[in-house]
Amino acid sequence: MSKKKGAPLPASSAGLLRFFEDDTKGFRLDPRLVVSIPSSIIVISWILDILST
Repeated sequence: MSKKKGAPLPASSAGLLRFFEDDTKGFRLDPRLVVSIPSSIIVISWILDILST
């Protein structure tokens, strides 16, 4: 019985999981906050632009 020569299997992602499970120092931000603040700044600037014309 001969072995098939194919592409090697992908590397395990265990190292990535372990990396992201570690707690890092610094403050953590809620993703909703990160999206809502720039979105609200854009909407406010559009409103101000419309009202100033």
